[in-house]
Amino acid sequence: MKRVKYSRFHGRHETAGRECSWPGCEQSGEFRAPGARPSGFDGPGDYRWFCLEHVRQFNAGYDYFEGMEAEEILRAQSPLHGWETHTRAFRPDAGVDGVPRWADFADPLEAISGRARAHVRRRQAGMGPQNHRFTPDERRALDVLGLDAEIDRRGLRQRYTSLLRKYHPDHNGGDRGHEARLQVVVEAYQLLRRAAAFA
Repeated sequence: MKRVKYSRFHGRHETAGRECSWPGCEQSGEFRAPGARPSGFDGPGDYRWFCLEHVRQFNAGYDYFEGMEAEEILRAQSPLHGWETHTRAFRPDAGVDGVPRWADFADPLEAISGRARAHVRRRQAGMGPQNHRFTPDERRALDVLGLDAEIDRRGLRQRYTSLLRKYHPDHNGGDRGHEARLQVVVEAYQLLRRAAAFA
């Protein structure tokens, strides 16, 4: 059994070749300290490496609250700090949109991929002037039908007809397994056919 080398200094990283970042110091940089770029969503940020003597000096002069207003300092010191908002990954919608209606889909992967495609379409539609043709409810209805904001009345009708054929029990040998999805499609179409964009 290999013995673990004990270090009496917590946080020491024994690496050969890394020099202390303190100007003029030629000792090994074995202790990590915050760098110019703080840690965030895209990674841990930058680090500086110091010898024991200079990491102690750095820590003695380091002020986490530097540049903060009094209210920001109080908020940062609160035991609830950071719990007011959800991290995107832990929100029910994961920062994409509403939770899928699982009963509308036979395959969960179809629900997830449809949700992702709708998110991409919404982002793309939001970049162009054509997005202003529709209200937010109408844009959600377009997503339900799998249409973009450039659609015309004829294209809307064709898409609705194809979805009716896909989900209606009369076209599926009497299978009523897609009735919930069919209802959502019908409601979306009824909303869109009266949209001012098609007047």
